[in-house]
Amino acid sequence: MPFAQLVIGPPGSGKSTYCDGMHQFLSAIGRKCSVVNLDPANDHTSYPCALDIRDLVTLEEIMANEELGPNGGVLYALEELEHNVEWLQSGLDGLGEDYVLFDCPGQVELFTHHSSLRNVFFRIQKLGYRLVALHLVDSYCLTLPSLYISTLLLSLRSMLQMDLPHLNVLTKIDKIASYGPLPFDLEFYTEVQDLSDIVPHLLKENPIMRHPKFEGLNNAVIELVEDFGLVGFETLAVEDKKSMMTLLHSIDRAGGYAFGGAEGANDTVWQVAVRDGMRTMNVRDVQERWIDRKDEFDEMEKRQLEEEAKAIEAPSLTDDAEEEDSDVEEMRRHVPHNGIKVVRRP
Repeated sequence: MPFAQLVIGPPGSGKSTYCDGMHQFLSAIGRKCSVVNLDPANDHTSYPCALDIRDLVTLEEIMANEELGPNGGVLYALEELEHNVEWLQSGLDGLGEDYVLFDCPGQVELFTHHSSLRNVFFRIQKLGYRLVALHLVDSYCLTLPSLYISTLLLSLRSMLQMDLPHLNVLTKIDKIASYGPLPFDLEFYTEVQDLSDIVPHLLKENPIMRHPKFEGLNNAVIELVEDFGLVGFETLAVEDKKSMMTLLHSIDRAGGYAFGGAEGANDTVWQVAVRDGMRTMNVRDVQERWIDRKDEFDEMEKRQLEEEAKAIEAPSLTDDAEEEDSDVEEMRRHVPHNGIKVVRRP
């Protein structure tokens, strides 16, 4: 049974960067992975592309032939894909049991109310794929109360529209400290806690919000999000190994991979460790690493990299025999016993 991630989100949220980073990460841990580009405007992918919608239709051709703008052209391209979904199915058949990342366009209409993208994924689901929708949002949205509330509405609408196992992810979390102090701890935003607490900050952001009609609108929006109780956020710093490991663990649990992937008994030490959530970070760890003590941790990592570089320049056979990489050593401690006892004959 193959598994896949559907990477959606508004422009600039880091979808292609994520697909590139996750492809590298999965390859490093021994999980065979392929990336499918579904963005007809993306003509320079940073990752090796197993399937590309531009082989079926390009945005430039649509704009020229149908006299459409960029946004209308992308919608038209996804409708073409829906009508020619056999092309995508044939390409996926050639990927076998590969773990697949779908890099989707950034037009929010596609995952908020337009039906073509959802219909394509429902067809893919019928092929036996276990899908997880990954909605990426730039963590800059936390800096303005109005932007955060807009993000909550966008995330909620995409969850209802896609109707799949779903995770919302705040990307570029390693940049959040550079935007200035936040009025609340990170946990307030990721857990979507009592939203009424954000109203005073919303009024301070823009005096026009003090008008009675906006007060009623704000309360209605907050009540809507809280009544559904669906929205929450994971965090991601795509260049940080622990952050990627933590997110992948959440994705694997949401999609069912954690309960038995395609590799099964042939999992490597890395695969089992990631599946079991070894050394994952909770939101308090993220707060400490990227907000409260970012400079201190950055300096520690810099020194560690310098020490590793020196060790590579002057390798010691004795040290190699006695010491293992700390990550690998810890992963081996977390690998569960398989219950098989090997008895050697004398």
